[in-house]
Amino acid sequence: MSSPATPPRAVTVLITRRVEPAAAARFEAAMAGMLAAADGFPGHLGGQLIRPGEPGSGNEPMLYHVVFAFDDEAHLAAWESSPERAHWLAQIQPLTLGEQRDRVSGVEYWFQPPGPKAPPRWRVAVVTWLGIFPTVLFLFLTVAPLLEAWPLVPRVAVITILVVLIMTWLVAPRLTRWLSGWLHAGR
Repeated sequence: MSSPATPPRAVTVLITRRVEPAAAARFEAAMAGMLAAADGFPGHLGGQLIRPGEPGSGNEPMLYHVVFAFDDEAHLAAWESSPERAHWLAQIQPLTLGEQRDRVSGVEYWFQPPGPKAPPRWRVAVVTWLGIFPTVLFLFLTVAPLLEAWPLVPRVAVITILVVLIMTWLVAPRLTRWLSGWLHAGR
């Protein structure tokens, strides 16, 4: 008996690089080029350079974090084996003192601090619910009544898009910051 196919999951790569202080401007310019190149690849969901001193960057000087997100492993693999990426890596590597790479998938990205250890999945599930429940309740009380005349599929699409946007940029970052001690306890 065959098992059902596993649906593809979004994949996020977190890269930490220490940059020579004199090379910071060249590194940032090269990373901007790399992020722009990745943007043109199929399945690319986004990328970001987090500079030292920015929220989420940690306290170490000259430590940069780079995030690349793709909709599935195949699209990430295509980017990682591309000549475009190799071109930008050749420009970036002489400016850095090594790198650390971590890969997460799905909503784990919300909860993964730079570094190798993610919190236990059951804690991720609890914090996810703590964010989604009030977000969905709020949207059902405020937005859903405005969409009553719409067909079901567009209503659900609008509500779920709003949930994802609110969770990704407002609720999840705050919850993970507030509950960081509990999420990562014992790690």
